[in-house]
Amino acid sequence: MAKIIDGKGIADKIYEELKEEVGTLKDKPGLAVILVGDDPASIVYVRNKERACKRLGLNYKLLRFPQSIDRDELISNIRALNKDERVNGIIVQMPLPKHLDPFDIVSNIDPLKDVDGLHPDNLGMLLSGKPRIIPCTPFGIIELLKRENIDIKGKNAVIVGRSNLVGKPLFHLLLSLDATVTVCHSKTSDLKGETHRADILVCAVGVPRLITADMVKEGAIVIDVGINRVDDKLVGDVDFEEVKNIAGAITPVPGGVGPMTVAMLMKNVITAYRLQKGEV
Repeated sequence: MAKIIDGKGIADKIYEELKEEVGTLKDKPGLAVILVGDDPASIVYVRNKERACKRLGLNYKLLRFPQSIDRDELISNIRALNKDERVNGIIVQMPLPKHLDPFDIVSNIDPLKDVDGLHPDNLGMLLSGKPRIIPCTPFGIIELLKRENIDIKGKNAVIVGRSNLVGKPLFHLLLSLDATVTVCHSKTSDLKGETHRADILVCAVGVPRLITADMVKEGAIVIDVGINRVDDKLVGDVDFEEVKNIAGAITPVPGGVGPMTVAMLMKNVITAYRLQKGEV
């Protein structure tokens, strides 16, 4: 039976560390979240971010706009936040309506306030091996592995999913820690063959229970990023009940990667504050 990696418990420890750090700062860092439309999942994610800010005593600001907002108005609001010294971190909650290009919108955030780590400047620094602000979910995955004392160096790491949010930045983080990294996607011809040789397997595609026990090497570390609602129940991209009997360690859904993502967002807000104050 695999060890169940307690992402919530590890996130709670990180909050304790961050709260102590916030107490040493001259001012309270501030996070501004932009929410366009009324997607139910986005509303839940935004609420979780607000709770995390309150937990640490950070300033929090929510800007809500209708689904129909045009590009120029949205960018005008982002630029106003860029100039607001009380705001240290800015997030545009995804997904955006189809008439808005996420790359275009995120590119208008001040890169030192881009606490999602998705501005091209921040992604470029990550690729160059000198990360400044790291995308929250990949950052959380690496932190999970480190705090569980899971050795990454020299291991075969397989990522299923090549999104800009998770797969691509995680590739560079694992590579920088000396893993041998493979990225799989919808056009991979032998997914089972690729996943079965992974010492560390990360799945982030949004397909419920895609990864089954026969796709996992015995003793592998399995990190499940997926959050899917099936029959009013949250399940991951990994068939947890099957795979836990094969893996050496596995993250549950919920309670695994999700809490870590929010905790690392809070860490990024504090990092952004320090960058703007010239302390980093």
